[in-house]
Amino acid sequence: MTKKIFLLAAAAMLSLQLAKAQSDKGYDMTIDGVKVIVQPSGNDIVEIQTIIKGGVQNYPADKAGIESLALNALTECGTLKHDKNSFKNALDKVNASVYGLCGKDYSVIRMNCIKMDFDDVWPLYAEAITIPKFDAKEFARIRQDAVNNLKEQDSQPDAAINKYADKVAFAGRDYAKDPYGTVPVIEKLTPEETRAYYQSILTRSRMTIVVVSSLDRPVIEQKIGQLLAGIKQGAPFHLKKDFFRAYKNSIAIEPRELATNYVEGTTSGPSPGMDDYNAFNVAMRIFANRHFLYIRTKNGLSYAPQSWFTGGSTAVARFAVSTTQPDKYIEVFSKLVDTIKQTGFTKDEVEDMKVTYLTGFYYRQETNQAQAASIAANEVLFDNWRRAITLVSDVKKLTVTQVNDAFRKYIGNIVWVYQGDPKKVTAQAYINGLNRGDAGAGQ
Repeated sequence: MTKKIFLLAAAAMLSLQLAKAQSDKGYDMTIDGVKVIVQPSGNDIVEIQTIIKGGVQNYPADKAGIESLALNALTECGTLKHDKNSFKNALDKVNASVYGLCGKDYSVIRMNCIKMDFDDVWPLYAEAITIPKFDAKEFARIRQDAVNNLKEQDSQPDAAINKYADKVAFAGRDYAKDPYGTVPVIEKLTPEETRAYYQSILTRSRMTIVVVSSLDRPVIEQKIGQLLAGIKQGAPFHLKKDFFRAYKNSIAIEPRELATNYVEGTTSGPSPGMDDYNAFNVAMRIFANRHFLYIRTKNGLSYAPQSWFTGGSTAVARFAVSTTQPDKYIEVFSKLVDTIKQTGFTKDEVEDMKVTYLTGFYYRQETNQAQAASIAANEVLFDNWRRAITLVSDVKKLTVTQVNDAFRKYIGNIVWVYQGDPKKVTAQAYINGLNRGDAGAGQ
């Protein structure tokens, strides 16, 4: 155990050194109204991520999936200068990547190449963003692929329960929308409608650009300035943060013929930027360990019980299991939460998790892509990209009291969902499960 703690401490020290080195070099600037964040990499890889803010806030529920399809079309349907095959071939020739992906809070158009190939890849990247073709034949192909993927996800219990939890917990909120849409919606989307939608969100007011590379500043300014010249400013945009609060325990039951039963619960969490955000993040990581210990190791109720904190614009804590004994699960879960609320996490648990969390966080920052993704998320959600660098010192300052207070504050009433044999679950057990008042008091 002593050796393990020593190794974790050593890794944390390396992480601190990395953070300091990054903070000394990183900078931001504004080009034609767009914030551009640059993190010099010290290597020959160029990673550029163009962020389009909004995510599920950009479209109504009956158009969910349109942004995902549009982002995919940028590279899968060709551009006005290259058809799909010649576009892909040009990238493959230099082993570069250009593609788009979406999320609940923002979408990303990504470019990755070796520095010596930058002048060849950048024009392709700019084409994909500014003059995508939305070719009808290729669009029909990617639309069908999207439909097939959605059907496959619905047949996978882990994916299905997550979507069901979103639908129930976030009913009436933007987060109820699936960024990848639904089969009925996707099947109706046309290339013309999807192109028009993409053009409507491609505005400088929604954009942030992250560059992780050793490119010189004048080169970055010139290339991005040329890219932005043909993009309209658009109306001001601000990502809304929506605090989630469950006013009572509840459970929604969906009968499914499965080998086992799936349970997932959703409760409150602090929004990005709140004072107790980091404390709650650490608390949930400790709870995940205890949850695993009590549900699997001590009681054998589930092979892979999970607990996690999703820190998006609507931040929540979640708990999930697959089990043949759903009623026994809620009994053990409730007692576990009650015990922690009464006695709290220990000093050793908190200190160990702080080191483990920070070590893992910075190990994941070893690639340019991961660094860019972290910078982008912190800029969009926290309005502070430098948090990706200062997180070490922020987490190190956390006390046991802060971590325990955060857990007690937010873990309260839970919105549960269940898929499986309805005869195996007693709804009232989940409704009565946690009788400790509302979470988020004082919010």
